[in-house]
Order: sequence, then C-alpha cells, then structure tokens
Amino acid sequence: MIFDTHAHYDDEAFQEDRDSLLMSLKDNDIGAVINVAADMESVETTLALSQKYSFVYAALGVHPSGTAALTEEDMQHILTLATGHSVKRGGKVVAIGEIGLDYYYEGNGDPERTIQKKWFERQLFLAKEAALPVIIHSRDAARDTYDIMKSADAGNIGGVVHCYSYSLEMAKEFLSLGFSFGIGGVLTFKNARKLFDVVEYLPMDKILLETDCPYLAPVPNRGKRNSSLNLPYVIKAISEIKKLPEEQITAATEQNARKLFGIKE
Repeated sequence: MIFDTHAHYDDEAFQEDRDSLLMSLKDNDIGAVINVAADMESVETTLALSQKYSFVYAALGVHPSGTAALTEEDMQHILTLATGHSVKRGGKVVAIGEIGLDYYYEGNGDPERTIQKKWFERQLFLAKEAALPVIIHSRDAARDTYDIMKSADAGNIGGVVHCYSYSLEMAKEFLSLGFSFGIGGVLTFKNARKLFDVVEYLPMDKILLETDCPYLAPVPNRGKRNSSLNLPYVIKAISEIKKLPEEQITAATEQNARKLFGIKE
C-alpha cells in the first residue's frame, strides 16, 4: 500500500473534514501516514493524531521557522515524548522532525541563521539521544544543511531530506551520508527538470513518497488543498522516470519507509 512519509493533518486546512478524510485513506490504498510536527503546539497535536488513528505515525520536532522562541525545556519535553512513545517501545513516534534550515524568508520574519543553526544542531543531537531518524527541512540552505549534518555525524542517525529541491550534485552529497529523499507533488510540475534528473539518478531504495499536505498538491490539482489521495500522481511520475511499473514504485517506497522508520507490517 501507499506510504505517505510527510503530512500535516493537524493543520487547520483539514478542520472541516479531517476524520472523514483520514478514514477514507485505507479504501484508497493509503496504508500509512507520518504526521510531522513543525512547532511546539503541533508536537502535541501530532502525537494526539497518532494515538487516535492506528495507521498514523508521528515525527516530533520544530521547523526552522519556529525556532526563535525555543528553549532547552522544549527540547527536554520533545525528548521525553519521543522516547516515551518511541516505536522502539511499541509507541507511534518514528522520527525527529521536521528540523533543519530555511533561508527563503530571511529578513522577512524568520529567525536569523545563527538561531536556526543552533536549534538544528540541538535537534540532531536530540535525535541521537532518542535513537530515532530525522526528517530534514532544507530550503535555500543546501550547503549549511549538509555541513551541519556532516559535523553532527547525521549519517549514523539516518533519515530523509524532505521535499528535496536542490541539484543532482547536492543530492550526491546527501546520498553520501546515507540519507533518503522525500519526493512529492513538485515532481509533476513543468519546471521540475532538476528534480526529474535527481529522481532518475537516485537508487530506488532511497526514494520515499510524501505529500507535505495540505501544501504542494501535484498536477492536475496544483494550487488546491493536498492530501495523501493525490500520491498516485506522484507514483505515476516516478514510474515514468524510472521506467518501472507503478505497483513496483508503491511497494518499494513502502518498504523503504518501513525500514527507515522501523515500522513493522
């Protein structure tokens, strides 16, 4: 079945129909979803979603845009939740994320680089403490992201660079750390040539499916609210690039996700 490794179903965009939408996924061949936190509030709502739905798993962490007011107490709180509810103990927390760097809105409200870097490093260490892989968010910050990951020995933590958007050359560097790549709706966009080349190059065992819903809906639904129900469009795009049957893409990416995040069948 299809495995969506990056969703935000606690987002207010799903306020009206969250339960009915989530309950419809199984009937549409969506077998599992990782809901990913982005701030301290969504750490709680993400964990709650994972406890309500058997097929929803949780990643706990703080997105770079939310790092300005972070404290060491917040880190300890995430660590307590992540270890106490870890999939390794029969719980639903499978990763620390999404964490990383985002320079896109620099000077326009986002925390400055030094703050983002500090909390990215701290959360990589937290992932080591929790013995969980990481979900990396990186936008307009490829080199700094890679350098911090390398210095933090992220290769021994493991994880995925979500919504990968950089060059093939940069992909090879992240690949050298053993990281996987989250591929979603952007692959279906007309201007996605760079990503097309990356997907063509990547070994199949390093590709994960993701939506980042409610954002980044694939063509033909670009601009609308995204959900896991749109993943067949992404599977089709990967299938055409890789020249492999869609069923094989679905099966391989599910296996990749279960292996990386330690989720049994």
